[in-house]
Amino acid sequence: MNERPDFSKNANHAATAPAYFSVWDMEAYYGESYIVQGVSFNVHEGEILALLGRNGAGKTSTLRAIAQIGSPKMTHGEVWLDHQPLHTMASHEASQAGIGLVPEDRRIIPGLTVEENILLAQIAPPIGWSLDRIYDLFPRLGERRKQEGVTLSGGEQQMLAIARTLARDIKVLLLDEPYEGLAPVIVDEIEKTLNLIKSQGITTVIVEQNALRALDLADRAVILDTGTVVFDGTAQEVLDNEALRHEYLAI
Repeated sequence: MNERPDFSKNANHAATAPAYFSVWDMEAYYGESYIVQGVSFNVHEGEILALLGRNGAGKTSTLRAIAQIGSPKMTHGEVWLDHQPLHTMASHEASQAGIGLVPEDRRIIPGLTVEENILLAQIAPPIGWSLDRIYDLFPRLGERRKQEGVTLSGGEQQMLAIARTLARDIKVLLLDEPYEGLAPVIVDEIEKTLNLIKSQGITTVIVEQNALRALDLADRAVILDTGTVVFDGTAQEVLDNEALRHEYLAI
């Protein structure tokens, strides 16, 4: 088991002081089956972390357990964001504390326009980016603001899902398979957007089956295998290690 870091605000020892966002010894399960087993990692403010692994490795489950949304339920461990213990919070409290999850299915609300989907995220504080700022980042959404959200293309829906999350005052953006089903040229657009979001100081954790694209984007990488961490280091180390990629990522 990993030694628990000191998560207090006064922690000042280099070996124990926590990163901006920390997951420590997380366990989570579906029914009676554990799917996340002792997962720990740290992310510094403004970093992009690629959370990688084969299908069924526990990546999406880790994101959902962090955000406290549905199943799997976290049964052990701690999640800290800027000295706040997210593991003691309900999902809406974790959202208010700064966690923003963009799920794989995007969950665009039928019957609402692009703008209404965004504004719905701001019906309660804390309020994040303004509409003008969002449309500066996503000009295409500004052009389609009165169009029903579910009629957008796949890439535009992904932009809308990210924009809706930014409409909240988030500190950590959790992205689950943001490139799925998108053409390479659209993936290029999403990557540019994520780099711009990074430049605003927002920390990002990205789960993505297109591991090479995620590694090109990320600063650091964590690889999961059957719910446990088998690698934690820089993205470049993974790109440079063919044996590691072949064994755990099949690339």
